[in-house]
Amino acid sequence: MINNFTKRSFDIAASIVGILLTWWIVIIAWVVASIETRSNGLFVQKRVGCHGKLFNLYKIKSMRPIIGIDTTVTTAQDARITKSGKFFRKTKIDELPQLWNVLLGDMSFVGPRPDVAGYADLLEGEDRMILELRPGITGPASLKYKDEEEILQGVADPKEYNDTVIWPDKVRINKKYIQEWSFMGDLGYIVETVMGRKR
Repeated sequence: MINNFTKRSFDIAASIVGILLTWWIVIIAWVVASIETRSNGLFVQKRVGCHGKLFNLYKIKSMRPIIGIDTTVTTAQDARITKSGKFFRKTKIDELPQLWNVLLGDMSFVGPRPDVAGYADLLEGEDRMILELRPGITGPASLKYKDEEEILQGVADPKEYNDTVIWPDKVRINKKYIQEWSFMGDLGYIVETVMGRKR
């Protein structure tokens, strides 16, 4: 059973430390992204959070809009990804603004990744336990699918493969995470993420 007090206390303390250590990286990345995309370098998008409530997720912008491409499923060779965006996505610098999401309580360090509407909000039955938890920056499903964009690049229909293979597997993994949660397990997922490991 998840100890919400322990999990939230860690999130608050660790996000404050993270923000203090990385704010300058976020500023530089924001400036670079703003120049390359010729827009505000901060990407803001509605995602499904705890109890199905929508929240604004913050990231460094790594893509530019291209007419005719509107899918939310991204592959490794997606033409919308900018040059700096490739670096930001590889190093996870684009995810650093989510430390604010964690501090605000929209997210946790570890948990299911927050999706756009049309996925988690449509879960039924026992699968809806995932919505009882704050979405996370990382987690077991994120580590397993660390190279998700490369996987999707190699299939004929990326969206269909995501919806019928990857997404159901993520649901299974995240349910197991909730059922077997431990604080030390969360610390392990964070260490694996920082070390760049894949499950």
